[in-house]
Amino acid sequence: MTIETLSETGCFGGKIGFYRHASAVNNCDMQFSVFVPPQAAAAKVPVLTFLSGLTCTEENFMVKSGAQRVAAELGLMLVSPDTSPRGENVPDDPDDDYDFGLGAGFYVNSTEAPWSEHYQMYDYVTQELQQVIFDNFPGDGSRHGLTGHSMGGHGALTIGLRNPDIFKSLSAFAPICTTLHSPWGKKALSYYLGNNESAWETYDSCEVARNVSDPNAFQKILVDQGAGDPWLKEQLKPELLQAACTERGLPLELRIHEGYDHGYYFISTFIEEHLSFHADQLSR
Repeated sequence: MTIETLSETGCFGGKIGFYRHASAVNNCDMQFSVFVPPQAAAAKVPVLTFLSGLTCTEENFMVKSGAQRVAAELGLMLVSPDTSPRGENVPDDPDDDYDFGLGAGFYVNSTEAPWSEHYQMYDYVTQELQQVIFDNFPGDGSRHGLTGHSMGGHGALTIGLRNPDIFKSLSAFAPICTTLHSPWGKKALSYYLGNNESAWETYDSCEVARNVSDPNAFQKILVDQGAGDPWLKEQLKPELLQAACTERGLPLELRIHEGYDHGYYFISTFIEEHLSFHADQLSR
């Protein structure tokens, strides 16, 4: 698959780049970013994909997280795709709000018009992006981890738990833990999937956790959450994820951090621990 290079520059002995390609899945151009560590000059390296949250693009994680220094030390390739399809013909929120449409694909496959023509982010992450990355960059597809933040944390948990054959390590920062009980999730899924809430369950982290076929597919699932997050009680609800994982016997480590909110200061504080966690898991 052909990709267009938008920019590339050296970074901690490796290279960071921003790219574009024509997406058959989303029926538009998609952009993504990649940090290639220096170790990739000698051999294929493990890969960690980061799914960003509401309003974000492929730039936010690479620009704000401070992850590249540690990734270079660990020999870990970083990948961050855009959060939704974009373009002139891609429909946006009918109310021009931030929590649906452009920048808010929720990592689902839409079934409802007009969104279904473009919003196929689940297939994009699990299929097309896989081909793009492993055909064009020196990553090892057998050592691929997944993480994300907020809406992207929801995406990481639902996609990772449903696809342990693709993703061998899993974590999240301040994830939306239940789309069925989150105003953000309810709004998005009612548009993307229609009003039959039973169709939403495959995109609800708690329901996916309760129904995983193999609760031992991951040695540990790491989730960090700021106690001062303004969205904690209304939108995120990690206690429901904890209950679902306990019920199914999933090895969730949920850490609540006093004094931290929902933003990138929180992510940048704990990103080194997440990168080390994934590097360790992917070396097993």
